Amino acid sequence: MFSGIDEVDWASMEHAYGPADDVPELLRGLASADPAEREAALDGMYGAVHHQGDVYACTLACIPFLFELVVDPGVQDRGGVVELLTSIGGFDLDEDDEAEIDEDEIEGAANYAMAAAAVTAGAGVFFELIADEDPGVRLAAPLALATLHRHPVRVLALLRERLPVEPDEEVRLALVEAAGRVALRHRPLAERVGKWLGLLASRADSPGLRLAALAQLARCSPDGLPGDVVPVVSGLLRQMRSAPEESGDRGEHAPPGGIAAREDDEPEPGPDTTPDAEPVDPEPVAPAETGRGEHVATPTLVGQVRSLSAQENAGRGAPWAADLLRTLHVGLDDRVGDRTALLADQLRSPDRRQRIDAVRMSGGLIRAWRGPYEELVALVGDQLSDPEPRLAEAASHVLEELFGLAAPAADALAARLAADPGSWVKTWASGPPGLCSPVKALARLGDARAVPALAAALELPQVAHDVGFAVGHLGATARPLAGALRRRLAEVELDEGAYDRASPLLAGLTALRAGEAAPEVLRVLRGAPEYRGEWLRTAALRALCAFGPAAREAVPELRALVRRPGPASATEAAEALWAVSGDADAVLPVLIEGLQSDQVHDRRAAAVALGALGPRAAVVAPRLRGLLAHEEMWLRVDAAIALWEVSGRTRETVAALLTAWEQNRHVRVRVAECLARMGPVPEGSAAAHVLRSELVSVRRHNAMDGGYGSHDIHEDEKLLALCRQALRGTGKGSTS
Repeated sequence: MFSGIDEVDWASMEHAYGPADDVPELLRGLASADPAEREAALDGMYGAVHHQGDVYACTLACIPFLFELVVDPGVQDRGGVVELLTSIGGFDLDEDDEAEIDEDEIEGAANYAMAAAAVTAGAGVFFELIADEDPGVRLAAPLALATLHRHPVRVLALLRERLPVEPDEEVRLALVEAAGRVALRHRPLAERVGKWLGLLASRADSPGLRLAALAQLARCSPDGLPGDVVPVVSGLLRQMRSAPEESGDRGEHAPPGGIAAREDDEPEPGPDTTPDAEPVDPEPVAPAETGRGEHVATPTLVGQVRSLSAQENAGRGAPWAADLLRTLHVGLDDRVGDRTALLADQLRSPDRRQRIDAVRMSGGLIRAWRGPYEELVALVGDQLSDPEPRLAEAASHVLEELFGLAAPAADALAARLAADPGSWVKTWASGPPGLCSPVKALARLGDARAVPALAAALELPQVAHDVGFAVGHLGATARPLAGALRRRLAEVELDEGAYDRASPLLAGLTALRAGEAAPEVLRVLRGAPEYRGEWLRTAALRALCAFGPAAREAVPELRALVRRPGPASATEAAEALWAVSGDADAVLPVLIEGLQSDQVHDRRAAAVALGALGPRAAVVAPRLRGLLAHEEMWLRVDAAIALWEVSGRTRETVAALLTAWEQNRHVRVRVAECLARMGPVPEGSAAAHVLRSELVSVRRHNAMDGGYGSHDIHEDEKLLALCRQALRGTGKGSTS
């Protein structure tokens, strides 16, 4: 094995962490008899040689040796090597990608292409591995074939041929998943695959296999799903819960669980079947027999992921069911009603693990799609009282992100807080304490029952970093906390840690517009230390701005600050001075100067501040109009809004705002805020069209594939409310 490995000039190549001269040791480690050494080697391959999916010259040089490993029956854990090869060779570079490649990316793109070609050229070996004695190899081989082999019809034929005789349930699911992958990669075959999956979904003897078929059908041929897909899936889940647990390997003589290819199902493959000439410190867990060989706990990333997975799946009769359901939900896509009904059924399950999965998937659904979620949210709230901590914790995190949509669970959140006052604030080994999820969720609802928790947080030696944000959502309901916020701010030492200690207190006082705290805020403003001093002054100035005339004693300080050099600090001081004194003559020259800054951020801040002056700043209208053609979109939007605020003219403003609306979805809340303030949008206008189009869209405007922000749902619901307000016309003007 590894003939010629020492003849490769590894030292001349590099991987993610420097010279690749350690690669031969990693390759040999993959063939070791020691499980820990094998796992460490696999971790090294993913961590350096194939770091985050990258392909280097040394990655290409590894490919022949990785193929040697997967075909040697004496090597253990070959399934992991098959998965590694699949990842290395499975990168698709389509025409759109090629058009976007710049000069710095040419070499990397060439490596991807060469890796795909090299692994694809050897993909024929996976045909033999699909019947390998090692179930871990059989588990990895189907997806490798579906991803890499050049003859998808031949792959499909093999998958169908293998399914009835495969004894391992998890491998059979992999065979079905591979068929779905083939259909997605080769769309002309989607109808054929969908036909077979439909048969499996209705006739297979295993509920897990039927669920797998439905999941793949949803992905590649959703029109083939049964009309009653929700009760069908719910019934399958009940069968899976009531069925006795099966071992991974059902034995050589187990009854077939698939449906073999039959003459009346579809035509046999044609001539193209000729062979080629996707912050946790894990607790240690004991080695587990998984049906894929015995594994030891190791400190590698692979080992940690394996340990986490083992903890998550401990005691599950069908640990793969959650993955199947997630796949099904992805396939159901915008069928929000079906997905909501399915999750509601899962949340009523007696199986806690199924409810944990359903809670997490409910969060994903609500995060990406708009819909009526009252029943679903109430069911998530019901999980808060469950004694299983993982279930209650998962429900808390989902509800925390829902803001106003969490209303059906308000009583459950309040009951959770009342039952466990000791959990109101979480402390960490490092960093400031923070409010627990139920407290934040209840505060974001504006529910007064969160106030005692915030009051308790304000009495701790170190104030929770997010207290101010919670107060902001409670608004006037949190007014009783003003005294404690003011007292704690007066106690803050103005040293290098002042910003971390003072900022949550300043945020809370700002939200409450607690003008009586002006003396304490002025103390912070005057004594801000050098370290993070600008941040601290900004927070203090925002508080004074919110206090308005109640902070009149700050006027001398503010007049001095507007004369300080630097557009950013002068603009912030000018905003506060205007809010406190209403002296337009004092602030207008400062803001005009800020509008001429070389920094886009400073110009944006000046534009926003000028808009707050309204007609008193009408003299700057020509300057603002000139910014409507600026290359920076956010500056154009801020200038357009300010132009309307100072001049009252809407035509130019609305045109600029609608252009930005189409260019960047993340600007839509800002645009809708302005349209709502302008007043009734005329029927039949361009503005009315975009607002109504937004309201009928099922997809959230800021939904992302593969990521999300903690305030995404709140921002999208805010956008919808603003669109309705703009169309109803509760503002002060007109967009005509």
